[in-house]
Amino acid sequence: MSLLSITSILITVSALFAWLNYHTLKLPTTIGIMVISLLFSLFLVILGAMGYEDGVNMAEQLVAQIDFNKALLNGMLGFLLFAGAMHINLDDLKKSKWTIGLLASVGLFISTAIVGIGTFLILKLVGIELSFAYCLLFGALISPTDPVAVMGILKTAGASKELETKITGESLFNDGIAIVVFLALFGIAVNGEKVDFEYIGFLFLQEAVGGALFGFVCGYVVLKMLKHVENYKVEVLLTLALVAGGSTAATGLHLSAPIAVVVAGLMIGNHGRANAMSDVTVQHLDTFWELIDEILNAVLFLIIGLEVMILSSDARIWVVGVVLAVLVLLARLSAVTVPVKLMSLHRDFHPHVIKILTWGGLRGGISVALALAIPAGPERDIVVTITYVIVVLSILLQGLTIGKLVEATRLKNPTD
Repeated sequence: MSLLSITSILITVSALFAWLNYHTLKLPTTIGIMVISLLFSLFLVILGAMGYEDGVNMAEQLVAQIDFNKALLNGMLGFLLFAGAMHINLDDLKKSKWTIGLLASVGLFISTAIVGIGTFLILKLVGIELSFAYCLLFGALISPTDPVAVMGILKTAGASKELETKITGESLFNDGIAIVVFLALFGIAVNGEKVDFEYIGFLFLQEAVGGALFGFVCGYVVLKMLKHVENYKVEVLLTLALVAGGSTAATGLHLSAPIAVVVAGLMIGNHGRANAMSDVTVQHLDTFWELIDEILNAVLFLIIGLEVMILSSDARIWVVGVVLAVLVLLARLSAVTVPVKLMSLHRDFHPHVIKILTWGGLRGGISVALALAIPAGPERDIVVTITYVIVVLSILLQGLTIGKLVEATRLKNPTD
């Protein structure tokens, strides 16, 4: 099946499920699409078990042809991150830079260690063999909060602007660090490489720092071009080229495309609005990227729901996934508490900020994409299935209740 055919089917089904959600479930669009997609997939699995295999096989073949890893990490992610970064106020981000930095680095390392060790012990307890290196690899891919899921949910959560900046800022920037940790552990678990801290340090500088510098340069060049254009069609096209071309170039140079796109998005969204674009252009630009954001989010959450058809059928792995979902949440609590307590020595925090940051740390498509990057084999089947269970539970339970938690704690005016 051609790429055009697959894309057409995904967009058509996304639109249909969005319509069904609007008239029935009335959940936030992305979550509603995922729920209906999940129910649809389970229905097909049941039909297959009853002997009606033709339709099930066609659906499974369609899902199997979708390279989720490439589709998200090398395709949709750049556009989604740019759309989100454009709406973050740079001044607000600077006020919380140390908190965000600690959460995206120290917090990530803490969570990776806790989840990795816990996964190894729990799997051993139930008789499932997975090496300690693979368990740490799983800890690395499940620890970063997903900016796509987070930004989609926070739009309707009613969180304060500054709290929203902390959560989205962390989720936007922790991808670069998470990918560095994942790649380092990937080499150890999959390729049998030895731990080389010099290599890990170089990888971090190349991916994260190099990606940020590359994004700054690309954003600066496009800013200069925008200043000399007074046609919103051309200006929208320039931003589209910035994301598509910048992401492709960054990947080719082995730099962090997510960080590059986030930096470029912050520049366009702040300096571009203030100095390089007219009000008409800003209006059209916002409308265009909001539409891109909604469409890609819909397709992304549809794919997440459909992926259930190609997962392991071992019931033990699914049970472990539920148990580890609790462990991941506890690891998130630890990863948030340590940085916040460290920063509280120099500034005051609202008493409920740890609760909100913990519950608002959703897992999403990025974790699934990284899990699918593992070579085919029994290890991948275990990791992908557990990751899927955690992601779905995170989006459903945390995503649907974060707004109520924000309201309950009345976190309207945090002090930092």
